[in-house]
Amino acid sequence: MPGWMPLYYDAPIEIVGGKGNRVVDAGGRGYLDFFAGILTNMIGYDVPEVREAVERQLATGVVHTSTMYLLRGQVELAEKIARLSGIENAKVFFTNSGTEANETALLLAAHARRSGEVFALRQSYHGRSFGAIAVTANRAWKNNALSPLTVRFLHGTDRHLPQFRGMSDAAYLDACVADLRHQLATVVAGDVAALIAEPVQGVGGFTMPPAGLLRAYREVLAEEGVLFISDEVQTGWGRTGAAFFGIHADGVTPDMMTFAKGLGNGFAVGGVVARGDLMDGPRAIGLSTFGGNPIAMAAANATLDYVLDHDLQARAAVTGEILLAGLREARPRLPMVGDVRGRGLMLAIELVHPATGAPAPETAARFMEETRRLGLLVGKGGLAGNVVRMAPPLTLTEDEAREGLGIILTALETMGEEAGT
Repeated sequence: MPGWMPLYYDAPIEIVGGKGNRVVDAGGRGYLDFFAGILTNMIGYDVPEVREAVERQLATGVVHTSTMYLLRGQVELAEKIARLSGIENAKVFFTNSGTEANETALLLAAHARRSGEVFALRQSYHGRSFGAIAVTANRAWKNNALSPLTVRFLHGTDRHLPQFRGMSDAAYLDACVADLRHQLATVVAGDVAALIAEPVQGVGGFTMPPAGLLRAYREVLAEEGVLFISDEVQTGWGRTGAAFFGIHADGVTPDMMTFAKGLGNGFAVGGVVARGDLMDGPRAIGLSTFGGNPIAMAAANATLDYVLDHDLQARAAVTGEILLAGLREARPRLPMVGDVRGRGLMLAIELVHPATGAPAPETAARFMEETRRLGLLVGKGGLAGNVVRMAPPLTLTEDEAREGLGIILTALETMGEEAGT
């Protein structure tokens, strides 16, 4: 296995079993899962509705045919996603991952606008292929500057920089929009294809623009016909609690949305939902050999139905607030906590050196070990690797939210006592 593929924990764990929102490692130790396979096991483990749907498809003997034949599961899922998207005359193309989905959206935009110029946000992450890396603005995830696109990065989640520090939301929004207009007037060579943005930046440490900024960007760019791609790989399917797709909380219907991760509840599925004219635009033939295969479609249809039938968006809002409120209440007595942020069941704790406020990645690593010891799995992120990311399954109960909160606070208090703060 490659050395650049990291493992969590000093002594990595192998997960061998799961039920509900808990997993078991190879040593028989159980954990409450607050990272869900990087936001992918969206409705937990061993869900009968998903398991039975996959077993029914397996029983037919057809694991794969290809899109050269009619795939009923694809059509049914596409109809659901198109309806939920709010995009006019929407069409859907299925892939295997978020990276592939973002590549597809960028290709559609570049073809429609006859342009390879793209805007993205600083601190973003959109995948690990050439086009996706090009629109990623996080040095830890970029191996080179080669790109099929000309990319320029906008402000939006960098309020910590000196030029923005102390600004109100309104002042920061105005400064960001002024910068966009200045770039349009000075550095672009012609028509810009698109802006691609995450409503909540995942790898960036669950940072997010102030309310209304993405809508303001959309309005400015629409003046020149520039398309808007919302990367919903982590924010889709009700996870933020505020809206079914993250961008809808800003009152924006984009031209395209990309999705993946939680939709298959562990099975590989991704895709793009876009305006029909954009999706139909390319002249060359295209398909995805494994994208939207019958097994993945069975799992995804069952997962999406489960989310809707059980109104998990509303549950995410409730359990997320339990966690956020508890963390924010405790923050004043935890000097190593620089920030608590989140939306729904996307929550982050930024850990810093108490004396200086500088990022403390070693504290985040220590927190990972301590929460593991106490029976909780969490993730990491942020530009400096000092942000603890939490994204439990949407099926998290209120009791489980309080249990997880208790473990988090115990870990932080224990670490504070060790450090003498």
